[in-house]
Amino acid sequence: MDPSTVAAHWEANAEAWTRHSRAGYDIYRDALNTPAFLAMLPPITGLQGLDIGCGEGSNTRQLARLGAKMTAIDIAPTFVRHAQDSEANEPLGIRYLHGDGMALPFAEASFDFATAFMSLMDMPNQQAVLQEAYRVLRPGGFLQFSILHPCFVPPRRRNVRDADGIPRAVEVADYFEETDGAVETWWFSTLPAEERSKVEPFRVPRFHRTLSDWVAMIVGAGLVIEAFGEPRATEAQADAEPVIADTRVAPIFLHVRARKPG
Repeated sequence: MDPSTVAAHWEANAEAWTRHSRAGYDIYRDALNTPAFLAMLPPITGLQGLDIGCGEGSNTRQLARLGAKMTAIDIAPTFVRHAQDSEANEPLGIRYLHGDGMALPFAEASFDFATAFMSLMDMPNQQAVLQEAYRVLRPGGFLQFSILHPCFVPPRRRNVRDADGIPRAVEVADYFEETDGAVETWWFSTLPAEERSKVEPFRVPRFHRTLSDWVAMIVGAGLVIEAFGEPRATEAQADAEPVIADTRVAPIFLHVRARKPG
């Protein structure tokens, strides 16, 4: 899929995505994925950071609250506008820019670290993004990113539930089938039916790669992998937010931290 088409899909998603995520319907993000990502993050106080594919800026703001001096970029102008509005209402010193993660508009060695929350798997050329991240990192800097877990969320996935609706297993298929822009349509799973009737579902181009592909691309960009994370809900978290209980069966997300040699 052409990058301009990918950008058009995300621009079309951006208004509803911002409204629904800020209303608390992105349960996987808020209850599990982002907290686990931040728990895995090294200390960033006082560091210059870049958030690649920042969306409406919620995660970028969490990084700024941890003391980082943040710049963020996204391909959808509406996402950038909403992020800039949040910054205007509650300044945290974040600079939000419209741009493409596959061609970062920054000089070499501009940042101490970079992050990408659930964005790299939605970009047509992940190798280019990783190479760009390497280029803009200072020696010794790191990239930490989250993606759908390649092994447990391939193009076909289904939760297997018992009679009480509790997830007991995960059925997966087509793991080795790379996708280059197959459009998936969905809403946040907790979005009420009344709200679904008012908006079109998100249309998200999918660029699935195997785990070995990801490792090869990271290493090929010159980065050294130093940590993997596979967030799993605790029993208490699953009781509080049943929608994330399936992560106790198998992980949905993969977190990776890789470093530019110093």
